[in-house]
Amino acid sequence: MKVLQLGKFYPIRGGVEKVMWDLTRGLGERGIDCDMLCATRRNDGIDAEHMPLFRKEGKTGMLQVNAYARVLMVRAWFKAAATMISPAMIFWLRKHRKEYDIIHIHHPDPMACLALFLSGYKGRVILHWHSDILSQKFFLAFYKPLQSWMIRRAECIIGTTPVYLRESPCLQHVQDKTAVVPIGIEPVRFNPEEAARIRARYAGKKIVFSLGRLIPYKGFSYLATAAKYLGPDYQIVIGGSGPLQENLQAEIEALDLQEHVQLLGYVEDREVPALYGACDIFVLSSIMKTEAFGIVQIEAMSCGKPVVGTEIPESGVSWVNKHGISGLNVPVCNPEALANAIQEICEVPEHYSAFSEGAIDRFRKHFTFDSMIEETIKIYQHEKTY
Repeated sequence: MKVLQLGKFYPIRGGVEKVMWDLTRGLGERGIDCDMLCATRRNDGIDAEHMPLFRKEGKTGMLQVNAYARVLMVRAWFKAAATMISPAMIFWLRKHRKEYDIIHIHHPDPMACLALFLSGYKGRVILHWHSDILSQKFFLAFYKPLQSWMIRRAECIIGTTPVYLRESPCLQHVQDKTAVVPIGIEPVRFNPEEAARIRARYAGKKIVFSLGRLIPYKGFSYLATAAKYLGPDYQIVIGGSGPLQENLQAEIEALDLQEHVQLLGYVEDREVPALYGACDIFVLSSIMKTEAFGIVQIEAMSCGKPVVGTEIPESGVSWVNKHGISGLNVPVCNPEALANAIQEICEVPEHYSAFSEGAIDRFRKHFTFDSMIEETIKIYQHEKTY
């Protein structure tokens, strides 16, 4: 069996690209030949940790991830509407299509879908439905016929939660060929000494941590405002950068909450584990269905940290964080509800212990890296019912 993961782009920054990378690596570790084809712009460069793996093959960049897994990078002209415009992807796939038994395409990515459509590929297609296209309504009007073709073309449609598969208006007529494979990760490992240094920075306070791009659908304004309803023994710490950083800081200062809410800005990957280790509780304050899963939730759960999440209609976020087990879920856009849930977990030791144990137990049952790879292989081998 030889598999191609198709879609998105390099460098790996978002959740879809991370799932593609992890599938490619995990399948390769199990002796399955797997390539990942993606597009990159000239100035994007190669991440430092990947440089020892990198080499050029003609016009294609290649990372040799392991003995059986490669990431192949073709040139993109530019990025528009969150899509890499890359005619090279079409040409590459037409040339190499006969090498693959399965193409596993990741949605949403109109460029990858177009490349598959024009490639002439006749083999098996697995569609990984990470989310609907929500923010590009004008663009979707033109893309919808191609999207419909892709849904028909796929023999199986993988979703990351049963909720998203069930509720997506695009998939109502194909429920008989859907399968759930939750995103899985390796447990977050942190250095206890580094975590202790962060805790010392906020001595005597319960640390409420959140992490993500500072963009509208993440709802960080509501998390910051929740500090009004928490006592002085709570410290909200938000990691991440983005276009709303200045506005969010100004809002925090206007509410006179700068002593209780700290924006860390961009956090290096190597620094993130210690923040998970140091915090008492993790909060995902997202407010829109654009947040389909929330990988940060399972990262926190892997450390035994209770989660406060939000009840986003039609999203899988509140399925990932099971209410009353791994944490609590509250209505969107409600700072007071966020604060009440944080206090309910943190201020009763018996509650905190139960949620902490529930978080790590749910992680181990549903969201491990190994389980994601194994369930995907079952689909490839026709062993999983869908």
